[in-house]
Amino acid sequence: MPERPTHSTRLLARRSWPEARFLADVLRTETVGGGLLLLGAALALVWANSPWRAAYTALGRWVPWPGGADLHLDLSLNTWAADGLLAIFFFVVGLELKREFVAGDLRDPRRAALPVVAAVGGMVVPALFYLAVTASAGGTGLRGWAIPTATDIAFALAVLAVIGSHLPSGLRAFLLTLAVVDDLLAITVIAVFYTSDFHPLPLLGALLPIAGFALLVQRRRTWWWALLPLAATAWVLVHASGVHATVAGVLLGFTVPVLTGRNGEPGLAERLEHRWRPISAGLAVPVFAFFAAGVSLVDVDLGEIVRDPVVLGVAGGLVIGKVIGVLGSAFLLARFTRAELDEEITWADLAGLALLAGIGFTVSLLIGELAFAPGSPEDARVKAAVLAGSLISAGLAAAVLMRRNKVYRRISERESRDDDGDGIPDVYQERHA
Repeated sequence: MPERPTHSTRLLARRSWPEARFLADVLRTETVGGGLLLLGAALALVWANSPWRAAYTALGRWVPWPGGADLHLDLSLNTWAADGLLAIFFFVVGLELKREFVAGDLRDPRRAALPVVAAVGGMVVPALFYLAVTASAGGTGLRGWAIPTATDIAFALAVLAVIGSHLPSGLRAFLLTLAVVDDLLAITVIAVFYTSDFHPLPLLGALLPIAGFALLVQRRRTWWWALLPLAATAWVLVHASGVHATVAGVLLGFTVPVLTGRNGEPGLAERLEHRWRPISAGLAVPVFAFFAAGVSLVDVDLGEIVRDPVVLGVAGGLVIGKVIGVLGSAFLLARFTRAELDEEITWADLAGLALLAGIGFTVSLLIGELAFAPGSPEDARVKAAVLAGSLISAGLAAAVLMRRNKVYRRISERESRDDDGDGIPDVYQERHA
Protein backbone atom coordinates (compact mmCIF):
# COMPACT_ATOMS: atom_id res chain seq x y z
CA MET A 1 0.00 0.00 0.00
CA PRO A 2 1.57 3.32 -0.99
CA GLU A 3 2.50 5.70 1.79
CA ARG A 4 0.65 8.98 2.13
CA PRO A 5 2.62 12.02 1.01
CA THR A 6 4.31 13.74 3.91
CA HIS A 7 3.67 17.20 2.49
CA SER A 8 -0.12 16.88 2.69
CA THR A 9 -2.13 18.66 5.36
CA ARG A 10 -4.06 16.64 7.91
CA LEU A 11 -7.48 18.28 8.03
CA LEU A 12 -8.85 16.53 11.10
CA ALA A 13 -5.72 15.69 13.06
CA ARG A 14 -5.97 14.89 16.75
CA ARG A 15 -5.81 17.87 19.08
CA SER A 16 -3.31 18.55 21.83
CA TRP A 17 -4.19 17.68 25.44
CA PRO A 18 -5.20 21.26 26.43
CA GLU A 19 -7.48 21.42 23.39
CA ALA A 20 -8.96 18.01 24.18
CA ARG A 21 -9.55 18.95 27.83
CA PHE A 22 -11.24 22.20 26.82
CA LEU A 23 -13.35 20.35 24.28
CA ALA A 24 -14.44 17.80 26.89
CA ASP A 25 -15.51 20.58 29.26
CA VAL A 26 -17.54 22.22 26.50
CA LEU A 27 -19.22 18.95 25.56
CA ARG A 28 -20.28 18.25 29.13
CA THR A 29 -21.79 21.70 29.53
CA GLU A 30 -23.46 21.83 26.14
CA THR A 31 -25.03 18.41 26.68
CA VAL A 32 -26.91 19.73 29.69
CA GLY A 33 -27.65 23.00 27.90
CA GLY A 34 -29.00 21.14 24.88
CA GLY A 35 -31.34 19.15 27.10
CA LEU A 36 -32.63 22.33 28.77
CA LEU A 37 -33.04 23.94 25.34
CA LEU A 38 -35.23 21.04 24.22
CA LEU A 39 -37.19 21.20 27.47
CA GLY A 40 -37.90 24.92 26.99
CA ALA A 41 -39.02 24.37 23.39
CA ALA A 42 -41.20 21.40 24.35
CA LEU A 43 -42.92 23.37 27.13
CA ALA A 44 -43.57 26.21 24.69
CA LEU A 45 -45.08 23.89 22.07
CA VAL A 46 -47.32 22.16 24.62
CA TRP A 47 -48.54 25.44 26.14
CA ALA A 48 -49.02 27.16 22.76
CA ASN A 49 -51.27 24.29 21.63
CA SER A 50 -53.19 23.85 24.88
CA PRO A 51 -56.53 25.42 25.91
CA TRP A 52 -54.47 28.01 27.79
CA ARG A 53 -52.55 29.19 24.71
CA ALA A 54 -53.88 32.75 25.09
CA ALA A 55 -52.01 33.01 28.41
CA TYR A 56 -48.77 31.96 26.67
CA THR A 57 -49.22 34.67 24.04
CA ALA A 58 -50.07 37.27 26.68
CA LEU A 59 -47.01 36.34 28.73
CA GLY A 60 -44.69 36.85 25.76
CA ARG A 61 -46.25 40.24 24.95
CA TRP A 62 -46.17 41.51 28.54
CA VAL A 63 -44.02 44.64 28.98
CA PRO A 64 -42.44 44.58 32.46
CA TRP A 65 -41.12 48.15 32.24
CA PRO A 66 -43.54 50.31 30.22
CA GLY A 67 -41.79 53.47 31.48
CA GLY A 68 -38.57 52.68 29.62
CA ALA A 69 -39.62 54.19 26.30
CA ASP A 70 -37.08 57.03 26.54
CA LEU A 71 -34.27 54.45 26.58
CA HIS A 72 -35.97 52.15 24.05
CA LEU A 73 -36.40 49.62 26.86
CA ASP A 74 -40.20 49.33 26.85
CA LEU A 75 -39.74 45.78 25.61
CA SER A 76 -41.93 42.69 25.89
CA LEU A 77 -40.69 39.51 27.52
CA ASN A 78 -40.28 38.03 24.04
CA THR A 79 -37.92 40.86 23.08
CA TRP A 80 -36.06 40.77 26.40
CA ALA A 81 -35.38 37.08 25.81
CA ALA A 82 -34.16 37.63 22.23
CA ASP A 83 -32.24 40.88 22.75
CA GLY A 84 -31.27 40.69 26.42
CA LEU A 85 -30.67 37.08 27.45
CA LEU A 86 -29.16 36.12 24.10
CA ALA A 87 -26.57 38.87 24.62
CA ILE A 88 -25.13 36.58 27.32
CA PHE A 89 -25.06 33.72 24.81
CA PHE A 90 -23.26 35.88 22.26
CA PHE A 91 -20.83 37.18 24.92
CA VAL A 92 -19.76 33.56 25.47
CA VAL A 93 -19.61 33.13 21.68
CA GLY A 94 -17.34 36.19 21.48
CA LEU A 95 -15.02 34.73 24.13
CA GLU A 96 -14.94 31.43 22.26
CA LEU A 97 -14.32 33.09 18.91
CA LYS A 98 -11.39 35.09 20.21
CA ARG A 99 -9.94 32.06 21.94
CA GLU A 100 -10.11 30.02 18.73
CA PHE A 101 -8.47 32.77 16.66
CA VAL A 102 -5.74 33.59 19.21
CA ALA A 103 -4.91 30.27 20.87
CA GLY A 104 -7.06 27.61 19.22
CA ASP A 105 -7.32 25.79 15.92
CA LEU A 106 -8.28 28.85 13.88
CA ARG A 107 -4.87 30.47 14.42
CA ASP A 108 -3.33 27.84 12.12
CA PRO A 109 -4.65 28.34 8.56
CA ARG A 110 -3.90 24.74 7.65
CA ARG A 111 -5.96 23.32 10.51
CA ALA A 112 -8.68 25.95 10.12
CA ALA A 113 -9.11 25.45 6.37
CA LEU A 114 -11.67 22.66 6.43
CA PRO A 115 -14.07 23.93 9.13
CA VAL A 116 -13.90 27.49 7.78
CA VAL A 117 -14.62 26.43 4.20
CA ALA A 118 -17.29 23.99 5.40
CA ALA A 119 -18.94 26.70 7.51
CA VAL A 120 -19.01 29.12 4.56
CA GLY A 121 -20.41 26.45 2.27
CA GLY A 122 -22.90 25.48 4.96
CA MET A 123 -24.25 29.04 4.94
CA VAL A 124 -24.10 29.89 1.24
CA VAL A 125 -25.86 26.78 -0.11
CA PRO A 126 -28.85 26.87 2.31
CA ALA A 127 -29.31 30.58 1.54
CA LEU A 128 -29.29 29.88 -2.20
CA PHE A 129 -31.68 26.97 -1.69
CA TYR A 130 -34.10 29.23 0.20
CA LEU A 131 -33.87 31.99 -2.41
CA ALA A 132 -34.44 29.52 -5.24
CA VAL A 133 -37.55 28.05 -3.59
CA THR A 134 -39.12 31.39 -2.65
CA ALA A 135 -38.20 33.10 -5.95
CA SER A 136 -39.82 30.28 -7.94
CA ALA A 137 -43.01 30.81 -5.91
CA GLY A 138 -43.24 34.52 -6.69
CA GLY A 139 -40.64 36.00 -4.36
CA THR A 140 -42.72 35.93 -1.17
CA GLY A 141 -40.58 35.89 1.95
CA LEU A 142 -37.21 36.64 0.35
CA ARG A 143 -36.19 38.59 3.47
CA GLY A 144 -35.82 35.31 5.37
CA TRP A 145 -32.92 34.04 3.25
CA ALA A 146 -30.54 33.79 6.23
CA ILE A 147 -32.83 31.70 8.45
CA PRO A 148 -31.55 28.25 7.33
CA THR A 149 -27.87 29.29 7.39
CA ALA A 150 -27.26 28.87 11.14
CA THR A 151 -26.07 25.87 13.17
CA ASP A 152 -27.14 25.55 16.82
CA ILE A 153 -24.00 24.61 18.74
CA ALA A 154 -25.79 23.58 21.96
CA PHE A 155 -28.33 21.32 20.26
CA ALA A 156 -25.80 19.78 17.83
CA LEU A 157 -23.15 19.06 20.47
CA ALA A 158 -25.80 17.59 22.76
CA VAL A 159 -26.87 15.11 20.05
CA LEU A 160 -23.26 14.24 19.25
CA ALA A 161 -22.40 13.71 22.91
CA VAL A 162 -25.35 11.36 23.45
CA ILE A 163 -24.72 9.11 20.43
CA GLY A 164 -20.98 9.52 19.83
CA SER A 165 -19.29 7.61 22.65
CA HIS A 166 -16.72 6.00 20.32
CA LEU A 167 -16.56 8.47 17.44
CA PRO A 168 -13.13 10.00 16.70
CA SER A 169 -12.33 13.12 18.71
CA GLY A 170 -11.54 14.92 15.46
CA LEU A 171 -15.25 14.93 14.58
CA ARG A 172 -16.16 16.68 17.81
CA ALA A 173 -13.41 19.24 17.32
CA PHE A 174 -14.53 19.78 13.73
CA LEU A 175 -18.15 20.42 14.77
CA LEU A 176 -17.12 22.84 17.50
CA THR A 177 -14.85 24.82 15.15
CA LEU A 178 -17.46 24.83 12.37
CA ALA A 179 -20.08 26.11 14.81
CA VAL A 180 -17.74 28.87 16.04
CA VAL A 181 -17.12 30.10 12.47
CA ASP A 182 -20.83 29.74 11.73
CA ASP A 183 -21.65 31.94 14.73
CA LEU A 184 -19.20 34.60 13.54
CA LEU A 185 -20.79 34.66 10.09
CA ALA A 186 -24.29 34.70 11.58
CA ILE A 187 -23.40 37.67 13.78
CA THR A 188 -22.11 39.52 10.71
CA VAL A 189 -25.30 38.72 8.78
CA ILE A 190 -27.48 39.99 11.65
CA ALA A 191 -25.48 43.21 12.01
CA VAL A 192 -25.35 43.97 8.26
CA PHE A 193 -28.64 42.71 6.84
CA TYR A 194 -31.10 42.84 9.74
CA THR A 195 -30.47 46.28 11.17
CA SER A 196 -33.40 48.70 10.83
CA ASP A 197 -33.73 52.38 11.80
CA PHE A 198 -29.99 52.77 12.22
CA HIS A 199 -28.88 55.64 14.51
CA PRO A 200 -25.10 56.18 14.43
CA LEU A 201 -24.76 58.39 17.54
CA PRO A 202 -25.81 55.74 20.11
CA LEU A 203 -23.55 53.24 18.37
CA LEU A 204 -20.62 55.64 18.59
CA GLY A 205 -21.51 56.28 22.22
CA ALA A 206 -21.37 52.53 22.90
CA LEU A 207 -17.66 52.61 22.09
CA LEU A 208 -16.96 54.44 25.37
CA PRO A 209 -18.29 51.77 27.79
CA ILE A 210 -16.82 49.05 25.56
CA ALA A 211 -13.43 50.81 25.76
CA GLY A 212 -13.76 51.10 29.54
CA PHE A 213 -14.65 47.41 29.75
CA ALA A 214 -11.64 46.57 27.57
CA LEU A 215 -9.29 48.69 29.69
CA LEU A 216 -10.32 46.89 32.89
CA VAL A 217 -10.14 43.35 31.51
CA GLN A 218 -6.81 43.99 29.78
CA ARG A 219 -5.43 44.99 33.18
CA ARG A 220 -7.06 41.88 34.73
CA ARG A 221 -9.41 44.01 36.82
CA THR A 222 -12.47 41.78 37.17
CA TRP A 223 -14.52 44.08 39.40
CA TRP A 224 -18.13 42.99 38.83
CA TRP A 225 -19.45 46.30 40.19
CA ALA A 226 -17.61 48.08 37.33
CA LEU A 227 -17.78 45.55 34.49
CA LEU A 228 -21.51 44.78 34.72
CA PRO A 229 -22.65 48.45 34.55
CA LEU A 230 -20.27 49.07 31.62
CA ALA A 231 -21.61 46.01 29.79
CA ALA A 232 -25.22 47.02 30.48
CA THR A 233 -24.56 50.56 29.23
CA ALA A 234 -22.97 49.23 26.04
CA TRP A 235 -25.97 46.94 25.51
CA VAL A 236 -28.47 49.79 25.96
CA LEU A 237 -26.64 52.06 23.50
CA VAL A 238 -26.23 49.34 20.86
CA HIS A 239 -29.93 48.52 21.21
CA ALA A 240 -30.85 52.19 20.82
CA SER A 241 -28.74 52.43 17.66
CA GLY A 242 -30.94 49.94 15.81
CA VAL A 243 -28.20 47.30 15.57
CA HIS A 244 -29.30 44.06 17.21
CA ALA A 245 -28.29 44.31 20.84
CA THR A 246 -26.65 40.87 20.92
CA VAL A 247 -23.80 42.36 18.88
CA ALA A 248 -22.79 44.20 22.07
CA GLY A 249 -22.15 40.84 23.73
CA VAL A 250 -19.83 39.76 20.94
CA LEU A 251 -17.88 43.03 20.99
CA LEU A 252 -17.41 42.81 24.76
CA GLY A 253 -16.23 39.21 24.44
CA PHE A 254 -13.65 40.23 21.85
CA THR A 255 -12.02 42.65 24.34
CA VAL A 256 -11.12 39.95 26.89
CA PRO A 257 -7.49 38.71 26.80
CA VAL A 258 -7.00 35.03 25.96
CA LEU A 259 -3.36 34.12 26.60
CA THR A 260 -2.33 32.49 29.87
CA GLY A 261 -0.41 34.35 32.52
CA ARG A 262 3.29 34.09 33.30
CA ASN A 263 2.68 31.44 35.96
CA GLY A 264 0.62 29.30 33.60
CA GLU A 265 -2.75 30.25 35.09
CA PRO A 266 -5.72 30.19 32.66
CA GLY A 267 -6.36 33.27 30.58
CA LEU A 268 -9.13 35.65 31.59
CA ALA A 269 -11.25 34.66 28.59
CA GLU A 270 -11.21 31.01 29.70
CA ARG A 271 -12.12 31.96 33.28
CA LEU A 272 -14.99 34.21 32.20
CA GLU A 273 -16.21 31.58 29.75
CA HIS A 274 -16.13 28.97 32.52
CA ARG A 275 -18.20 31.32 34.70
CA TRP A 276 -20.75 32.53 32.14
CA ARG A 277 -21.26 29.44 29.99
CA PRO A 278 -23.54 27.70 32.52
CA ILE A 279 -25.68 30.86 32.67
CA SER A 280 -25.84 30.95 28.88
CA ALA A 281 -26.54 27.24 28.40
CA GLY A 282 -28.71 26.79 31.49
CA LEU A 283 -30.74 30.02 31.46
CA ALA A 284 -30.37 32.35 28.48
CA VAL A 285 -30.82 29.87 25.62
CA PRO A 286 -33.59 27.73 27.22
CA VAL A 287 -35.64 30.82 28.15
CA PHE A 288 -35.23 32.21 24.64
CA ALA A 289 -36.32 28.84 23.23
CA PHE A 290 -39.37 28.90 25.52
CA PHE A 291 -40.53 32.25 24.15
CA ALA A 292 -39.47 31.68 20.54
CA ALA A 293 -40.60 28.11 19.85
CA GLY A 294 -44.24 28.41 20.87
CA VAL A 295 -45.95 28.00 17.50
CA SER A 296 -49.64 27.13 17.65
CA LEU A 297 -50.96 24.57 15.19
CA VAL A 298 -54.56 24.78 16.40
CA ASP A 299 -57.01 25.30 13.51
CA VAL A 300 -54.10 25.38 11.06
CA ASP A 301 -54.20 23.67 7.68
CA LEU A 302 -51.05 21.52 7.85
CA GLY A 303 -51.26 20.78 4.13
CA GLU A 304 -51.08 24.49 3.36
CA ILE A 305 -48.10 24.93 5.68
CA VAL A 306 -46.20 22.07 4.06
CA ARG A 307 -46.70 23.67 0.63
CA ASP A 308 -45.71 27.16 1.79
CA PRO A 309 -42.50 28.34 0.03
CA VAL A 310 -41.07 29.88 3.21
CA VAL A 311 -41.53 26.60 5.07
CA LEU A 312 -40.05 24.59 2.21
CA GLY A 313 -37.13 27.02 1.89
CA VAL A 314 -36.27 26.97 5.60
CA ALA A 315 -36.75 23.25 6.25
CA GLY A 316 -35.15 22.23 2.95
CA GLY A 317 -32.27 24.62 3.49
CA LEU A 318 -31.52 23.06 6.88
CA VAL A 319 -31.96 19.43 5.87
CA ILE A 320 -30.67 19.47 2.28
CA GLY A 321 -28.75 22.72 1.85
CA LYS A 322 -26.56 22.22 4.93
CA VAL A 323 -25.49 18.73 3.87
CA ILE A 324 -24.62 19.82 0.34
CA GLY A 325 -22.85 22.95 1.58
CA VAL A 326 -20.77 21.39 4.37
CA LEU A 327 -19.95 18.06 2.73
CA GLY A 328 -19.58 19.48 -0.78
CA SER A 329 -17.23 22.29 0.21
CA ALA A 330 -15.09 19.91 2.25
CA PHE A 331 -14.87 17.47 -0.67
CA LEU A 332 -13.94 20.25 -3.13
CA LEU A 333 -11.24 21.52 -0.77
CA ALA A 334 -9.74 18.03 -0.50
CA ARG A 335 -10.14 17.42 -4.23
CA PHE A 336 -8.37 20.55 -5.46
CA THR A 337 -5.72 20.97 -2.76
CA ARG A 338 -3.13 18.73 -1.11
CA ALA A 339 -5.23 18.55 2.03
CA GLU A 340 -6.65 15.20 3.08
CA LEU A 341 -8.65 13.75 5.92
CA ASP A 342 -6.96 12.34 8.96
CA GLU A 343 -6.58 8.58 8.57
CA GLU A 344 -9.08 7.88 11.37
CA ILE A 345 -11.85 9.91 9.71
CA THR A 346 -14.02 8.79 6.79
CA TRP A 347 -16.34 10.66 4.48
CA ALA A 348 -19.25 8.73 5.99
CA ASP A 349 -18.39 10.34 9.34
CA LEU A 350 -18.39 13.78 7.74
CA ALA A 351 -21.75 13.06 6.10
CA GLY A 352 -23.26 12.46 9.53
CA LEU A 353 -21.67 15.65 10.82
CA ALA A 354 -23.00 17.62 7.84
CA LEU A 355 -26.50 16.40 8.70
CA LEU A 356 -25.92 17.47 12.29
CA ALA A 357 -25.05 20.98 11.10
CA GLY A 358 -28.64 21.25 9.85
CA ILE A 359 -29.82 21.79 13.41
CA GLY A 360 -30.46 25.52 13.23
CA PHE A 361 -32.74 26.14 16.20
CA THR A 362 -31.58 29.10 18.38
CA VAL A 363 -29.96 31.45 15.84
CA SER A 364 -32.41 30.43 13.08
CA LEU A 365 -35.35 31.35 15.33
CA LEU A 366 -33.63 34.65 16.17
CA ILE A 367 -33.10 35.55 12.50
CA GLY A 368 -36.70 34.53 11.79
CA GLU A 369 -37.92 37.03 14.38
CA LEU A 370 -35.76 39.73 12.79
CA ALA A 371 -36.85 38.89 9.24
CA PHE A 372 -40.60 38.78 9.83
CA ALA A 373 -42.82 40.74 12.19
CA PRO A 374 -43.78 38.83 15.36
CA GLY A 375 -47.30 37.50 15.07
CA SER A 376 -47.30 37.57 11.27
CA PRO A 377 -48.27 34.44 9.27
CA GLU A 378 -44.64 34.11 8.11
CA ASP A 379 -43.40 34.25 11.71
CA ALA A 380 -45.45 31.23 12.79
CA ARG A 381 -44.52 29.28 9.67
CA VAL A 382 -40.83 30.02 10.11
CA LYS A 383 -40.95 28.66 13.66
CA ALA A 384 -42.68 25.49 12.46
CA ALA A 385 -40.14 25.09 9.64
CA VAL A 386 -37.12 25.62 11.92
CA LEU A 387 -38.44 23.09 14.43
CA ALA A 388 -39.25 20.55 11.71
CA GLY A 389 -35.97 21.02 9.83
CA SER A 390 -33.87 20.85 13.00
CA LEU A 391 -35.62 17.69 14.24
CA ILE A 392 -35.35 15.97 10.84
CA SER A 393 -31.65 16.86 10.63
CA ALA A 394 -31.08 15.60 14.16
CA GLY A 395 -32.89 12.34 13.40
CA LEU A 396 -31.00 11.68 10.16
CA ALA A 397 -27.67 12.61 11.76
CA ALA A 398 -28.38 10.32 14.70
CA ALA A 399 -29.14 7.42 12.35
CA VAL A 400 -25.88 7.89 10.41
CA LEU A 401 -23.64 8.59 13.39
CA MET A 402 -25.07 5.79 15.53
CA ARG A 403 -24.17 3.38 12.75
CA ARG A 404 -20.66 4.87 12.56
CA ASN A 405 -20.41 4.74 16.36
CA LYS A 406 -21.07 0.97 16.27
CA VAL A 407 -18.26 0.57 13.75
CA TYR A 408 -15.80 2.47 15.94
CA ARG A 409 -16.94 0.58 19.04
CA ARG A 410 -16.16 -2.74 17.34
CA ILE A 411 -12.75 -1.39 16.32
CA SER A 412 -12.10 -0.26 19.89
CA GLU A 413 -13.08 -3.65 21.30
CA ARG A 414 -10.86 -5.44 18.78
CA GLU A 415 -7.91 -3.18 19.54
CA SER A 416 -8.23 -3.80 23.29
CA ARG A 417 -8.57 -7.60 22.96
CA ASP A 418 -5.80 -9.68 24.53
CA ASP A 419 -6.33 -13.25 23.38
CA ASP A 420 -2.94 -14.59 24.51
CA GLY A 421 -3.35 -13.27 28.07
CA ASP A 422 -0.01 -11.43 28.32
CA GLY A 423 -1.63 -8.14 29.35
CA ILE A 424 -0.78 -6.39 26.07
CA PRO A 425 -3.49 -5.72 23.46
CA ASP A 426 -2.98 -7.94 20.40
CA VAL A 427 -3.41 -5.04 17.99
CA TYR A 428 -0.65 -3.18 19.87
CA GLN A 429 1.66 -6.20 19.54
CA GLU A 430 0.91 -6.46 15.81
CA ARG A 431 1.62 -2.78 15.25
CA HIS A 432 4.89 -2.92 17.19
CA ALA A 433 6.16 -6.31 16.08
